[in-house]
Amino acid sequence: MKKKDIIFGAIWLLLGLVLTVLSCLETLDEFWSGMGSALLVIGVVRLLRSYRLSRSETYREKREVAETDERFHFIRNKAWAWAGYLFIIICALGAIVFRLLGQDLLCIASSGAVCLMLVLFWVSFFVLKKKY
Repeated sequence: MKKKDIIFGAIWLLLGLVLTVLSCLETLDEFWSGMGSALLVIGVVRLLRSYRLSRSETYREKREVAETDERFHFIRNKAWAWAGYLFIIICALGAIVFRLLGQDLLCIASSGAVCLMLVLFWVSFFVLKKKY
């Protein structure tokens, strides 16, 4: 069990707890309540995973294989590529729909997201092209 994982899990847990409590006391608005609850769950899951890794040798071996196997790396990279393609298509369609509905602000946000993703793609492409 890595000490770093336990520390990060505890940090997420405490941060989520603080945000949730402050939101319940109406110091923060309901957005922070949702954010706090999400961070609280993330912290608990990370701590439980660290505990399970420390207790089960078979689970630890299974995780190590998943982290080092080339097939899993390929599938993970392919999934990121598909997610990126789908994000661009959905945002582009959203921009068209929002424009047709007269929602100019949402249209601009969707169009900006598409442009940002394309700029990030090209920057990443040229950086990786030089590296490899």
